[in-house]
Amino acid sequence: MNDPLRPGPHTPPALDALARRLRALPPSVGPVRLVAVDGHAGSGKTTFSGRLAAALGGAPVLHLDDLATHEELFDWSDRLDAWILAPLSRGETARYRTYDWVARRFAGERELAPAPVVIVEGVGAGRRALRPYLACLMWMELTDVSSWERGQLRDGPGMSTFWDGWKRAEREHFTADPTRPYAELLVHQSPEGYEVLPGPHGSP
Repeated sequence: MNDPLRPGPHTPPALDALARRLRALPPSVGPVRLVAVDGHAGSGKTTFSGRLAAALGGAPVLHLDDLATHEELFDWSDRLDAWILAPLSRGETARYRTYDWVARRFAGERELAPAPVVIVEGVGAGRRALRPYLACLMWMELTDVSSWERGQLRDGPGMSTFWDGWKRAEREHFTADPTRPYAELLVHQSPEGYEVLPGPHGSP
């Protein structure tokens, strides 16, 4: 049976139309159209971003989990500015260190090319400090409770202590710096695929 969400020749119409729409936007940081996918932990941001990247022909994806740490779940703006935004603004390839959540240290290194569209995904991707650099901000339309249930089911009982701390930190973050009111697009996921609707901030 064909998966209606599978990228490539079977890219669903909603993602194909969204990809065309994003390509038509003006660049927002150097030559790049920086597109953010935000939402609660467990809301499906990573999966959606991967399928959108495929619909865009292999667009680079920056996962904010690579920049956050156990001690700094949301305090990664300086790293994002120095490692990602500064080189992209010059049309250069960004080279950045990645955090190892098992070893609890920055242990890897990756590159992010200044492609026509670059996706940044993760909780807080639509934060106040990043919004001026975005061509489009999308929000995964799933409640915090439903998202966290999915995330905990995915991670298993061994991560329960981490999730307890995460929920508190995420609530504090979105209370101080909400994303959804500024989203141009809302993304709904269903068994049939994705539906992309205008968000509270209108369409880009």
